[in-house]
Amino acid sequence: MDSYQAVLEYFEKADAPARTGDIVEATGLDKKEVEKAMNKLKKEGKIVSPKRCYWEIQK
Repeated sequence: MDSYQAVLEYFEKADAPARTGDIVEATGLDKKEVEKAMNKLKKEGKIVSPKRCYWEIQK
């Protein structure tokens, strides 16, 4: 599974907004890979930020 898919799955299962560090810890991926995947998800409109530094899946 690539980092994009791992991050997307994390957000789909998360019950609360998460920070980048939370995702790195949960998935075991490198921070740069997580940030790259999150940037792609942001551009696609799949994740949104309810408050500064926190992200969640677009509902």
